[in-house]
Amino acid sequence: MRNINFLVVHCTATQPNTKISSIQNYWKNELKWKSPGYHYIIEANGNIINLLPIEQISNGVGGWNSQIINISYVGGVDFKGNPKDTRTEAQKQSLLVLLKEMKKKFPTAKIQGHRDFPKVNKACPSFDAKTEYSKI
Repeated sequence: MRNINFLVVHCTATQPNTKISSIQNYWKNELKWKSPGYHYIIEANGNIINLLPIEQISNGVGGWNSQIINISYVGGVDFKGNPKDTRTEAQKQSLLVLLKEMKKKFPTAKIQGHRDFPKVNKACPSFDAKTEYSKI
């Protein structure tokens, strides 16, 4: 198993009703990624989809991915494309459950947002994950 130092929360920076297949097509066809951007993605209804085994490296935060588990919710922008916390109650609950589960597996891992890494100029995940999940 990899050495996991961070559990990273992301948003897809899409509308909350965006299909996961559309996001995957974007990674593959536009970004030319061989691996997904996240290990887990949470749909608006709270359904958690595992996109990649946690033993493998995903493409969530450039330069840090070898030590990260990347988790995203579908959404994160308003209708004009501006950053906005669009998490549904179901997504909030599922994210909390998943983070608690991952924290049990990796007790020393820090939970933070994509935006909390050095030289990242993004609002992702469009809320302060570091503060919200500091008690886990």
